[in-house]
Amino acid sequence: MREPHPRVVLGLHRSRYERRLLTDALELGITAIDTSFNYRDFEAHRRLAEIGSDLLPRFALSTKVGFFPGADRAEHSLDPGRLRLALEQTNRDLRRAPDLVFLHNPERSLRGASDARDTLARECAALDDATAKGLCRSWGISSWNPSSLPELVDSTVPKPSVLMVRSGLLVGINTLDAADALVSWWGLPARSMWGMSPFGGDASDPVWDKLDPRIFLGGQGSSLSRPQAAFRAAYHLPRVSAVAVGSDSPAHLRELLAALDSPVDEQVILQYRDLLRDRRAVSRLEVPPRSGRPRAGPASPEDLPDGRQV
Repeated sequence: MREPHPRVVLGLHRSRYERRLLTDALELGITAIDTSFNYRDFEAHRRLAEIGSDLLPRFALSTKVGFFPGADRAEHSLDPGRLRLALEQTNRDLRRAPDLVFLHNPERSLRGASDARDTLARECAALDDATAKGLCRSWGISSWNPSSLPELVDSTVPKPSVLMVRSGLLVGINTLDAADALVSWWGLPARSMWGMSPFGGDASDPVWDKLDPRIFLGGQGSSLSRPQAAFRAAYHLPRVSAVAVGSDSPAHLRELLAALDSPVDEQVILQYRDLLRDRRAVSRLEVPPRSGRPRAGPASPEDLPDGRQV
């Protein structure tokens, strides 16, 4: 068995939740798993306990709260009462307190709210209180689109233990800059930054056949596959200490782990971020072909109002 590898978290978003997934992860030295209250139609926690209650104590387990059953589909809420009930149910379903609970995509309910700053401060304080009462061992914020959060953070907003954002080559500059701003404001140490969705949701996407991420690893990355190089680069866009990645294949996980010892070319990373900023500047001054007048355009996919990516 390998030594535990703290830089990889097994994400269970699309997992089949089979016992072998947990045993394979342990064999590979992966001892952290990440799930959510709303995964598997709100049955993820119960299913985890069913397939591996004896294995869960061997993992650092993180989960998320923020989405709840709705009339037709899951709905997002930052109501403190609902969050508290979700945490209590999480403890019952897992048969243990989670090591880390993320406030799940708070921007979904904060967008356009007149009291957004007060709401964020209240919910973070609620998770602080839940930690003090033993419902979880620590708390954090998981944000798919954190670009609106820096302007809401002030001294009234408690400091999370972990901030998790999307990472990797498909992440826009707004997310990268927002992550840096939040790290700076809260003074978060390197170990408190996590990444997620390093392949943009699909490691088999045709984009990885057209883009060669090995350029981010310099000459020493030539022996790696493109998915390996993309995964390795995700630890620097933005800079994170752990990346949550989902896979039901131990061979795929083994391949990703093998990439972690390869150094990343920091200069190329900086140049890439500069290119993203240049693209944002140009897109904001995009000229429509008919009117000829400048207009503001989305700086990156995450700026689209409904959160869709292109």
